[in-house]
Amino acid sequence: MALDSKIPKGPIADKWTNYKNHIDLVNPANKRNIDVIIVGTGLAGGSAAATLAELGYNVKAFCFQDSPRRAHSIAAQGGINAAKNYQGDGDSTYRLFYDTVKGGDYRSREANVYRLAEVSANIIDQCVAQGVPFAREYGGLLDNRSFGGVLVSRTFYAAGQTGQQLLLGAYSAMNRQIGRGKIKMYNRHEMLDVVVVNGKARGIITRNLITGEIERHSAHAVVLGTGGYGNVFFLSTNAMGSNVTAAWKAHKRGAYFANPCYTQIHPTCIPVSGDHQSKLTLMSESLRNDGRIWVPKKMEDVLAIRNKTLKPKDIAEEDRDYYLERRYPAFGNLVPRDVASRAAKERCDAGFGVNATGEAVFLDFASAIQRYGKEQAIIRHLDVNDAALVKKLGQEVVKNKYGNLFQMYEKIVDQDPYETPMMIYPAVHYTMGGIWVDYNLMTTVPGLYCIGEANFSDHGANRLGASALMQGLADGYFVLPYTIGDYLSHDIRTGKISTVSPEFDEAEKNVRDRINHLINNNGTHSVDHFHKKLGKIMWDKVGMSRNAKGLKEAISEIKALREEFWKDVKVPGTNEEYNEELAKAGRVADFLELGELFAKDALMREESCGGHFREESVELDGEQKGEAKRDDDNFAFVAAWEYKGEPSDAVLHKEELEFVDIELKQRSYK
Repeated sequence: MALDSKIPKGPIADKWTNYKNHIDLVNPANKRNIDVIIVGTGLAGGSAAATLAELGYNVKAFCFQDSPRRAHSIAAQGGINAAKNYQGDGDSTYRLFYDTVKGGDYRSREANVYRLAEVSANIIDQCVAQGVPFAREYGGLLDNRSFGGVLVSRTFYAAGQTGQQLLLGAYSAMNRQIGRGKIKMYNRHEMLDVVVVNGKARGIITRNLITGEIERHSAHAVVLGTGGYGNVFFLSTNAMGSNVTAAWKAHKRGAYFANPCYTQIHPTCIPVSGDHQSKLTLMSESLRNDGRIWVPKKMEDVLAIRNKTLKPKDIAEEDRDYYLERRYPAFGNLVPRDVASRAAKERCDAGFGVNATGEAVFLDFASAIQRYGKEQAIIRHLDVNDAALVKKLGQEVVKNKYGNLFQMYEKIVDQDPYETPMMIYPAVHYTMGGIWVDYNLMTTVPGLYCIGEANFSDHGANRLGASALMQGLADGYFVLPYTIGDYLSHDIRTGKISTVSPEFDEAEKNVRDRINHLINNNGTHSVDHFHKKLGKIMWDKVGMSRNAKGLKEAISEIKALREEFWKDVKVPGTNEEYNEELAKAGRVADFLELGELFAKDALMREESCGGHFREESVELDGEQKGEAKRDDDNFAFVAAWEYKGEPSDAVLHKEELEFVDIELKQRSYK
């Protein structure tokens, strides 16, 4: 099957408008006769469910929690991007488009990214109308700040908890439609298969997580908004329940899985505390607006800090290596996440890590406190030479901007970040890979759509900070409602989709057989035993940096681990009850397949780009020495994998990327 991205013709600035002007529409009376299934109720799924129900479609929404109340977007504390240009610093739709393509290291589809930038301003208006309490500056306009990889301020935020506030906005719209009966909510349900009838997605098989009941649900179209697959590493910033199952089942039913090797390593996370840990804590990237990142220059200072015989604040300025400012003077601490993360790893690998395990760098607010304090003293006509006063005033400003983050850090680490630098280290956060979709957000299975982090990404090989929320809401509020309407206009005479068919029978049998195998296997090791083993392979050999030798080893080790899992996993309990181990077992089984495809994709891509760093592909000399080296002649494509049974048998399909409006060049932050 040839990949058709279905990008509209014409100039990039007109594509989306012209597209909307010529699509088929469904009239309001007909919308009442059309059913849509939405799996996942995070920012993308929640906004899509609310919008489609408001339009008049009958929506069935599924989430595995007790209510749509939390998603990975809640971790996005720092903000959401939009090209409003409130600061008058030169932002525009084109600039956001350019920054996103460049930040993704030129591995995204131009048309999709431009559309994302174009609708971004609408998102802010929508959210303000919903009552999202965005921060405001003294003149009453919405305040914003800068995030990594850009030279403008375009990140709108809400008291450091932007993701949570945007979710509440989407959920308020959702709840209104639930109250009207336009959304039928299925809580504590997990999707375990997609049903394809006559070549079209027509339903799903779910398990009721409370009773174990296997259910059939039909619709005229199915939308997946189920997030990313970062938990393939076991340790990530994702919640424990985040998984790949829905997307992977779609993949097995014919949806191509694209660019699995593109993961985003977030540079400002609280370092891992030990083998017991099951989740990593994300600290907002907004901290990099004011925090300066450094390690000691001298090894004796590093050892003294680890032994707690020297405090970091006692190290003289000239003995500190502000390595991001040193290496990337044009952007400093605000380089993109992939660059900042690799630079931190490089310093720690060289032995300069500042915590007991040697895997942490400092994020220091001392200079920001001084700068803000002096500014406040001048504003209030107070003594700028009064050190205690300046410090107090500066801390108040920092507290207003980042207070909740500082509080969280202190509760977890038991150190006061106002007095001593924070310690941070990169962690797996977002996955740019996912189900391949065309311009309409449709997968290679007709009628099956994929939105938000679950699809293969408008971001390319790396995501700019504060752009995940932007994509999730753009897809749910402003893109999918148009594109799915064009598809559903051909279903106005179809009538209800029956769940009594051979296709539903076969899908349900598959689900039951798999569950029975897991329950009856009665091996000797827990699900977590295998998940942790997989995570270690992934982090050690498919993590922040990769090489051909390690990737080949990872592929064979994951395959062997998967075989061991199916022979030796032990799942206690039964299917006829709430059984979290059973749910977890199904998800880890999928991760064990995805992990191999992930490594296979990374091995195939013999270049460095964005979140995919191949040690064999670096700049050897010149200004960019040691930086990631792309190979545009051979790898300027989306790698879309077709399922053929074993991950090793997956077939590669290439979507060649064309750059018409942006010049393809090696990115530089120097």
